Amino acid sequence: MKLIFEKSVSGRMGVTLPKPGVPKSDLNIPEEYLREDLNLPELSEIDVVRHYTSLSLKNFGVDSGFYPLGSCTMKYNPKINESIASFPGFRNSHPYQPEGGSQGALQLMYKLSNYLCEITGMDAFTLQPAAGAHGELTGLMMAKAYLKKKGEERKNILIPDSAHGTNPASSVGCGFDTIKIETNRKGTVDLEALAAAADENTAVLMITNPNTLGIFEKDIVNISKIVHSHGGLVYLDGANMNAMLGIVKPRDMGVDMMHLNLHKTFSTPHGGGGPGGGPVGVREFLKDFLPAPIIEKKKDKYILNYDVTNSIGRVKPFYGNFGVMVKAFTYIRMLGSQGLKDVAENAVLNANYLMRKLKEDYLLPYDVVCKHEFVISGENQKKDGVSTMDIAKRLLDYGFHPPTIYFPLIVKEAMMIEPTETESKQTLDEFADAMHKIAEEAKTNPDIVKSAPHITPTRRLDGVLAARKPIVKYKPSDSDV
Repeated sequence: MKLIFEKSVSGRMGVTLPKPGVPKSDLNIPEEYLREDLNLPELSEIDVVRHYTSLSLKNFGVDSGFYPLGSCTMKYNPKINESIASFPGFRNSHPYQPEGGSQGALQLMYKLSNYLCEITGMDAFTLQPAAGAHGELTGLMMAKAYLKKKGEERKNILIPDSAHGTNPASSVGCGFDTIKIETNRKGTVDLEALAAAADENTAVLMITNPNTLGIFEKDIVNISKIVHSHGGLVYLDGANMNAMLGIVKPRDMGVDMMHLNLHKTFSTPHGGGGPGGGPVGVREFLKDFLPAPIIEKKKDKYILNYDVTNSIGRVKPFYGNFGVMVKAFTYIRMLGSQGLKDVAENAVLNANYLMRKLKEDYLLPYDVVCKHEFVISGENQKKDGVSTMDIAKRLLDYGFHPPTIYFPLIVKEAMMIEPTETESKQTLDEFADAMHKIAEEAKTNPDIVKSAPHITPTRRLDGVLAARKPIVKYKPSDSDV
């Protein structure tokens, strides 16, 4: 397919404007700021429409196919979410409106915070953080402020090697040192390793539960007790909350603070750079450290309280990504408490069903009941010269988006797969059939797998070169002139 620049024809245009009825004024613009040739493509309106419509049909997303990205919960987004978010009162509201003219928006945010408290067991939430990693940073900033208030300068963050990869980055970004905690043979935190690492310099344990292997940390209460015995805090990366909705509350695990991903667990659009939402919930003793303002209800009026005693300050312009909140609120209200529990149970059922089917051909390093996702390995296929990357590329030929690959790092040739609750048994069977065929091809015709994809608009790209030397600006060639 040609670039839009390559379709350009000199003199062709999509719009004509009348000659200006006022004389040209001398703006005295310095010569160095004048641009005579912007090198913009020249096309008619219909050419532009057809070009971008054609490109849109080549995109892949949850509305067009199965998107089994492990650790990301790429589930279908009910269209009623978009409809409610587009209500004029929400769509046209402005954050600079006075509180008296924003009561509907403030009421929604207040109720959403209460729903999140009920779901997690936390005592208070801030809706400001724009994404999961932003929530992590916010939580660690609060932990740092809390410890400083107590006169403690703890420097260490304990992070299991089965945690999300953003956890170490957030820790370092907040000025902490990180200590890795090894995973045991069962795929969970090694309690002896944790006990040896935890001490009076431990600020926070950042734990993902269920972890990135898709395994629930059954010893989470004891894990929390070990950290608390040294005066540290327990932070839950709640990106995998989709497996626990209505079943278990993080507070009951001993969690002191956590974030949720509205754009994962609560179905608002995910991907394309956002927007997202990463609300952070805390227990009562950390409430005074939340970012200001906090939404409160005084009699029959909703207000923004900026007078938060030990607040770390604002972490996001205004109050967060409001449109994302509307969609998450809609999702929660539509499903109700039983519906949310059904989501988690179906997500777990789908994951275990698919895991058992793929176990026939692929190595399953941790053969236990999983939660919302699981990890298989391409090590069996590696013996035939076919890598996990090859398998992922071949899946494109079968019409499926590949799962997350080469993560978590503790599994060689890893493929992390999350089917979510929104996929049917038929879809899961079709995906499993494709994976079975690829496993057979790896044995009988490995070259077809190693040279995949074959039917996509572009063949296999050099991902390393693209990352290190990206071409972000079009340069016309002689053939374009």
